[in-house]
Amino acid sequence: MLKAEFSRINQTKAVFDDIYIQDDPRSYFSVLGDLDYMITDVAEPVIRQILSAKASATNTKPVVLDVGCSYGINAAVHRFPLTFGGLRHRYARREIKAISSEELMRFDHNFYASWPDHGLARFIGLDVSAPAVRYATRVGLLDQGLVADLEKEALSAENARIVRPVDVIMSTGCIGYVTDKTFSKLLDATEKKPWVISFVLRMFPYDALAKTFAQRGLVTERLSGVTFVQRRFRDAEEFENSLATLAAAQIDPSGLESEGLLHADLILSRPEDDVRAAPLEDIVTVASGRGRPIAPRYVHVESNNGPRVTLEP
Repeated sequence: MLKAEFSRINQTKAVFDDIYIQDDPRSYFSVLGDLDYMITDVAEPVIRQILSAKASATNTKPVVLDVGCSYGINAAVHRFPLTFGGLRHRYARREIKAISSEELMRFDHNFYASWPDHGLARFIGLDVSAPAVRYATRVGLLDQGLVADLEKEALSAENARIVRPVDVIMSTGCIGYVTDKTFSKLLDATEKKPWVISFVLRMFPYDALAKTFAQRGLVTERLSGVTFVQRRFRDAEEFENSLATLAAAQIDPSGLESEGLLHADLILSRPEDDVRAAPLEDIVTVASGRGRPIAPRYVHVESNNGPRVTLEP
C-alpha cells in the first residue's frame, strides 16, 4: 500500500512534528530556517505562472486549496511581497519572541493587512493541525481553513461544501504524509475538475497518485530537467539514509541530493483539453534555487578509506 511505502520512506527523514502544532509560526520559522528551507520561495514564481495560466483559461480568480497548509505561508508569499527568508528574520527578532501568541496573532493580522495584495487567487487551507489553521485564518492569510485527517476520516459535509468551488489543489511538501486517499476525497467533492500542483521530494513515488487523477479525468505532467531545492539535510544520518532510499528506487542523486540538499519535482495534473491547449513546458519558466546562499551542508568526499560524509561550507 502507498501509505506503508510512504511511511517506510519517511523513516529516513528528520521529524519536525512539534513545530506544526504550536499556536504561532515562530518555531516553524526558526527550525526550518536554520536548515535553509526554501521550497516556499522557489516554488512561488512557478505557482504564480500556473495560477496565471489557470486564470486566463477560465477568466476567473481561482480558488486554491493548499493541502498541508500549516501556518498559511504559501498564501503569504503569493499574496504579498514577502519571502520565507524575510519572514524568518522577522520572527527571530527579540521583540517578536517576547510577546504571547495572542498578541502575535493580532500583530500579524495588522502586519499582513498593511501590504498590498497582489495574489492571483483566493486561498483556503487543509491541515491536521488545528493551531496552525487557526493562526492562518485569524491573521487573514486563508479565507477558510479545514482541520481534518483525510487519510483516516471522511470529508465532513461542511468541509465538502467549502471544497466544492476549488479550482486548484496544491501542495509544496505534504506528499509523503498524505496519499491518494486524501486526494480522492477532495477531488470527489469538487464541482469542477481542478488543476493539481504538487512539489514532490524525488524519493516519493507518484504513480498511485497519477493513477487516481487519471481515473478522474486528469492528465499528469512532470516538468523534466528541473528540480526544486527544499532544504538542507538536518544531519549526516538523514543525508545517508535519503541517498540509500534514492538508490533503492534507482534514482541517481548525483549533483542533487549528493550535494546535501533535498530536491523536489514539479508535477501538474489537469484535464486533457487544458494540457493540449498549454503544455506545462509552455507555461512555466524556472529558477531552481540552487544558486542561493546556504549554510554548510552534508556531502560525500573521497578519502583513502572510501567515501565519507563531511560538512562543506
